[in-house]
Amino acid sequence: MLNGKRAIILVEREFRDEEVFYPFYRLKEEGVDVKVAGAGEKSYIGKFGLSINTDGNIKDFKADDFDAVIIPGGWAPDFMRRTPEFAKFIRDMNVQGKIIASICHGGWMLCSADIVRGKTLTSYSSIKDDLVHSGAKFVDKAVVVDGNLITSRKPDDLPDFCREIIRLLG
Repeated sequence: MLNGKRAIILVEREFRDEEVFYPFYRLKEEGVDVKVAGAGEKSYIGKFGLSINTDGNIKDFKADDFDAVIIPGGWAPDFMRRTPEFAKFIRDMNVQGKIIASICHGGWMLCSADIVRGKTLTSYSSIKDDLVHSGAKFVDKAVVVDGNLITSRKPDDLPDFCREIIRLLG
């Protein structure tokens, strides 16, 4: 059990539903206190119609208070990039060496936070170029752990993704 650990999931409109809910409930099963942060809306709707309520605006949360941040894919990362506080939060987590877990298109936020240079990462294949041009080494694997960064490609990789988040939190 990971009682006492805290994680935050970042959301914006059109998030990939299972990439939010799978880690949300899997971490809760392990005893992690999970919060959800958006850019100001009280709830957000995923690509496939599921909605999730937030615990607040990203600008009201501090990296000091969390052990891990989860960045789901879908189109949400493209919308997140338009709110500078998301990238700042991720940079702050990185400076503190805390877990940053990104799946699918979530890698866009890693690029926006400017934390990929020299790192080995994976993502959904369509954003490979974004990662490479930002200085990352891209590999096509279900999950890649490089220091405090955990990355995965797609929903099928969620079991591997969550297993590594839980392992590093432990």
